Amino acid sequence: MKIVTLIENTSVCGLPVEHGLSLHLTTTRGERILFDMGQSDLLASNAKRLGVNLAEVDMAILSHGHYDHGGGMDTFLRLNDHAPIYLHRDAFHGHYSLRDTGMQYIGLDQHLKENPRLVYCEDITQISPHLTLFAGVEGNRFRPRGNRLLYGPTPDRNDTFTDEQNLLIEEGNETYLFAGCAHHGIVHILQRAEEVLGKTPTHVFGGMHLVKSGMNEAEENAYIDALAHMLKNYSHCTFHTMHCTGMDAYGKLQQLMGNQIEYLSCGDTFCETEEEERSKQTNPKI
Repeated sequence: MKIVTLIENTSVCGLPVEHGLSLHLTTTRGERILFDMGQSDLLASNAKRLGVNLAEVDMAILSHGHYDHGGGMDTFLRLNDHAPIYLHRDAFHGHYSLRDTGMQYIGLDQHLKENPRLVYCEDITQISPHLTLFAGVEGNRFRPRGNRLLYGPTPDRNDTFTDEQNLLIEEGNETYLFAGCAHHGIVHILQRAEEVLGKTPTHVFGGMHLVKSGMNEAEENAYIDALAHMLKNYSHCTFHTMHCTGMDAYGKLQQLMGNQIEYLSCGDTFCETEEEERSKQTNPKI
């Protein structure tokens, strides 16, 4: 599995950035998958800088209907003439954010709704024997507090994120979970992934939406302590976070979780070869 971060809020290698997320995945079977598309055509220029040919992508996944994950959809459709885009049937519902300037629309471009290459998904979609999309996540304890600022499908209702879906990829003994923003809470998503898979993922990639919590420092530290404790229980799972986790929250998680968690910035690459997988079996510290 090779993962290249095309869009993320930060970059340690000097690439242009934006508030958003897009990952390019290459499986050991040779499938090329685009997970989320950022918020603009920066997707295209960063892909070119990183040696990723968007025209060769086999399929795209949209994690949920926010502009910072699907704003680059039109750009991708123009550059790639064949790949289907899998998104939840509720992705084009209204999405709004309460900001200092008032309520703002943060959803998708409604003009794209009828594009014939869009594949609308239900709670579980089996793309292939080793690629699974799932929604239907439940649980309240670890739902991000920043959700209180997000509304939909109308501006007078708090969003319940029915459109949020997550991707599972099985690669031999390894299982990869991809979550865009984890609005349902990364712990609850992990628990649902275990139900769908019948086992625990070995790698988790995605944001955890720990920004704009509205909590005071003591409350936020207690929340992150509890979250880290839960994630550390998944002792054979590594976490690769980004985007809406926020650097402050990541720093606190990293202090508590050590090398079980790392941050992926724009331009970063994760690559686990067969040799590394064999090494992990003999040296569990890797």
